[in-house]
Amino acid sequence: MSRLVDKAKNFVAEKVANIKKPEASVTDVDLKHVTRESIEYGAKVAVNNPYSHPLPICEISYTFKSAGRVIASGTIPDPGSLKASDTTMLDVPVKVPYSILISLARDVVADWDIDYELQLGLTIDLPLIGDITIPLSQKGEIKLPTLRDIV
Repeated sequence: MSRLVDKAKNFVAEKVANIKKPEASVTDVDLKHVTRESIEYGAKVAVNNPYSHPLPICEISYTFKSAGRVIASGTIPDPGSLKASDTTMLDVPVKVPYSILISLARDVVADWDIDYELQLGLTIDLPLIGDITIPLSQKGEIKLPTLRDIV
C-alpha cells in the first residue's frame, strides 16, 4: 500500500513540476514622481499568462536595495488579474524617502545616480495548484532628480 501512495505522490509531483506557469520580467525602472518628502520610482513588469482564463494576482512584494542596504520595501495586496492568453503590464510603485537617500551620499555624489537592486515576488493563484510566487530581480542605476524635476 505504501508503494502505491509513493507512486501517486511522485506522479502528482511530476505533473506539478511540468505544469505551465506564467512568466514575468522587469522591463523598466524609472523615475515616476517627486515630492518634498520622497521620490517614487516605478517598475514595469511584463507577465505572460499561458492560460485561456484570467489568473488572479494575490500580491506583489518588493525590496529595493542600494549599496547592499534595503532602502524601500512593501507589498501591494490584490493588484488585479492577469489577462487570459496575453501579456499584462503591471506598475509597481516604489517610494524612497529623501532621508534614506541622504545616507547613500557617497554613491550619489560620485555620479548623481543610485545603483540599485530590485527584488520582486509576484504571487499568483493557479487553479488546483494554489499560490505560486514568481521571483524577479533587476539590477541597474537610476538617475536622481535635479532641482528642475522638483520645481
